[in-house]
Amino acid sequence: MEIEAELSRIIINEASDQQIIVITERGGSRSFPIVIGIVEIFAIDRRLKGIMPPRPMTHDLLDSVIENLHAKVEKIVITDLRHHTFYAKIVLKLNSQIIEVDSRPSDAIALGVASSAPIYVADHVFDKASQ
Repeated sequence: MEIEAELSRIIINEASDQQIIVITERGGSRSFPIVIGIVEIFAIDRRLKGIMPPRPMTHDLLDSVIENLHAKVEKIVITDLRHHTFYAKIVLKLNSQIIEVDSRPSDAIALGVASSAPIYVADHVFDKASQ
């Protein structure tokens, strides 16, 4: 079962390569941190603030490819947690076809925040991550 969630915090520490995003259960009390890279945290922060660079960055490029194919990011799903590594998928809709693309959660969220795509988390991930 998938639980609706949200990106509740981003914690930027420019002195470290390890950055943190916090995912929180929407309407619930469970949450968990995900450690991500500095490039991804800046992409998420920039996209949340609506800042567009003069030339497309990687997530902007992927967003443009999806848009030019007339597809839409339907949702982001954090699907699993194995050996301290989170797994996610980007769910796209192209015409009536659903396409699931394997992704790191940080890349999926960086892509999804610009299009306001909802975030979901598999229930067992909340259970594992909040221990």
